[in-house]
Amino acid sequence: MDDEPRSLKAVFTDAESKRLSLSNSPFAPNSSQYADTVSSAVKLYRDCLTLISALSIFSPNESLEDLSTSDLPFLLINFHLAEITQKLPSSSPQERKRILSAARDAYERYLHLLDSYDLLSPIHKKSLEQYTDAPTTFSTVATSDPEARRNAKIANFKTEKELRTKLEYLRRRPEYGTEDDRSGGAIGGDEDAVREVHLAHLNYSTHMSFQALEGLNREWEILALAPPPQPSPGGGPNLLEGEEQDDARRRQRYTAGGLGDNYSDRLDQPMRGGLNGSGPLLSREGKPLQPFTLLGNRQELARGVFRPGHNLPTMTIDEYLDEERARGGIIEGGGEASWHRPEPDEDDIEKADAETMKAREWDEFVEANPKGSGNTLNRG
Repeated sequence: MDDEPRSLKAVFTDAESKRLSLSNSPFAPNSSQYADTVSSAVKLYRDCLTLISALSIFSPNESLEDLSTSDLPFLLINFHLAEITQKLPSSSPQERKRILSAARDAYERYLHLLDSYDLLSPIHKKSLEQYTDAPTTFSTVATSDPEARRNAKIANFKTEKELRTKLEYLRRRPEYGTEDDRSGGAIGGDEDAVREVHLAHLNYSTHMSFQALEGLNREWEILALAPPPQPSPGGGPNLLEGEEQDDARRRQRYTAGGLGDNYSDRLDQPMRGGLNGSGPLLSREGKPLQPFTLLGNRQELARGVFRPGHNLPTMTIDEYLDEERARGGIIEGGGEASWHRPEPDEDDIEKADAETMKAREWDEFVEANPKGSGNTLNRG
């Protein structure tokens, strides 16, 4: 019994059951159980496509009227396959690119199949033409103006909401009957009502396909910025060969600098002079060939290891003020010190007369310029 071929409806029912279980799955998207469910759904949908091809259910010579209502849900197989394929886990950008390419192919097959049955609206037919002309740069918003892009995004969201609301409304009508989630059809419903629901579902899925294709292009642009894959540590010969080449270049450089057999891998080797860092620091006459810093002995270097990163003060504040005072960098006087005037020398007649004349001139100036006479801004 197990070797008997399964019918298309049975395989499609299992595939739909796997797909619907993902939305209500208790497993995390990065868990092995979730990945197994996604892989099983992908395999079942691919089996459906194999059976459809073997049974020749869809033909380019047919029209929509030639399709039975029970066969309409099979038009969505490529769309569901593309959605599920995008959920496959990946461990590298290259693997993710392969997954996106497979999803893109499924979306394209879905859209071209609907186009062959003339099931695309005028808007969707125009979008398909734009996508065919430039698939990798396709966008549902053909403008670079930020405000226009925002308005277009809002319009796309409103259209999606209207299509989903219409689909839910049609499914709730009594004429549709009782929905069978496993097979995508209805039980005991009016055929015209069921057919209308399937067509509404196709219209909604077509709108979501173009949104998904735009999302694929955006994700592909991000993956294109990823760095190229690095050779794994187990790559063996290539990695070791590169290390051996680096070692050979180092040995050659040190040998060219006159070190010869004194080559060492120590990191504390003294700096060498010259343009390439391989010559001596001093000439035969003792003239420096490049700037260098004299360092202390090993004990001083060891003590400097645990010093703070900032510069410590080299003198106290009092020492600094004394040095500034000696250089004349401090101006003394002012404040209370300005009131301590030295006593006049009574024997110095000329200095006393000069002080008297200065005081007299100041008194005359005060009498000629009373207080406030210079402030004329606020006078009426």
